[in-house]
Amino acid sequence: MLDLEHIADEIEDVGKSEQREFENRMAVLLAHLIKWRYQPNPRGKSWERTIKDQRNMILRRLNKTHSLKPELENAEFWAESWADAARIAENETGILNVFPESCPWDFDQVMNSEFWPE
Repeated sequence: MLDLEHIADEIEDVGKSEQREFENRMAVLLAHLIKWRYQPNPRGKSWERTIKDQRNMILRRLNKTHSLKPELENAEFWAESWADAARIAENETGILNVFPESCPWDFDQVMNSEFWPE
């Protein structure tokens, strides 16, 4: 006999795990775009690689887990992702009180392989 309640809980847990990974990858991507914009030295291959990798992994998550796509229209998702990214960038750069209060880029810019904020 199937334990439907247990199966439903497992499915919900997987969905939450996917959501957390998606949020974390977006915050890391945004943090590196912030650093690219506001701390031009030392821009390096490591930052470039991280930005490219996060873009690829976010696209992969979106393609595999279609339920994440509505988050891209969710203002709270963007506000939280930006706040996390700004905190990461501040901690890693020591630059304080300089970054915009909200993300200045839209999703298409953030994910565009040709976009490097200046």
